Amino acid sequence: MKFTRRDTLVLGAAASALSLCGVGVAKAAEGDMIDIAQLMAPTAGVADHVQGSESAPVTVIEYASPTCPHCASFSNEVLPALVEQYVDTGKIKLIVRPFVRNVLDAAIFMLAEAAGPTNFHNVLATYFRTQTDWATSETPRDVIFEIATQLGFTQATFDAALTDQELFTGMEALREQALNEFGLSGTPTFYVNGKTLTGNKTLDQFAAEINPLVPADFVSTSAGAAPSAETPDAMATAEPATTPVAPAQ
Repeated sequence: MKFTRRDTLVLGAAASALSLCGVGVAKAAEGDMIDIAQLMAPTAGVADHVQGSESAPVTVIEYASPTCPHCASFSNEVLPALVEQYVDTGKIKLIVRPFVRNVLDAAIFMLAEAAGPTNFHNVLATYFRTQTDWATSETPRDVIFEIATQLGFTQATFDAALTDQELFTGMEALREQALNEFGLSGTPTFYVNGKTLTGNKTLDQFAAEINPLVPADFVSTSAGAAPSAETPDAMATAEPATTPVAPAQ
């Protein structure tokens, strides 16, 4: 779809996001293996935001859509424990990538990018927690803006974030790569060291996939390492992004 200023500033006031995009569970083949080197070379234009140690033995990549109820369920109910038990202990590095299904998905990820690397996950987590407020509203633009002001955005920085054509084009390219190269057909879809996991998963289901990949002699970093700066629950202590920065190039 073509990105325009009206798309981002009006945001389809006459219809809700959920009615526009549907709420289907991901349909990509469970268990399919995708080359990890290919997964770690996303289409240029959108920088990855890595949570956890770069030397972690396991890489988990999630393709997410802010208007997807299953993605919200994962973010709200599973992700905090996954971060605590696996990211903060150095066992996994976690990457969340945009899978843009509609203009509202694009708007949320563009705001997250504009908030800067240390606030990227805080912004996403906030919009997932408030999904039922803005995604089903008849005036989603107004609700999204109201939440953004609580995160430190002004009218000017909000408007600037939502008019980045280069970023929008990059997110579209990421979506096409996921569809055409990785066989992704819904959200959320996860890749655990290249293994495809489709739909929302419990912490136990992630543990069953991650634990066998962690070396027996692995030494947890939980005792000496501070929590990841980009964990979603850092929202409770982090200062708001009063001056959102430009998206990473």
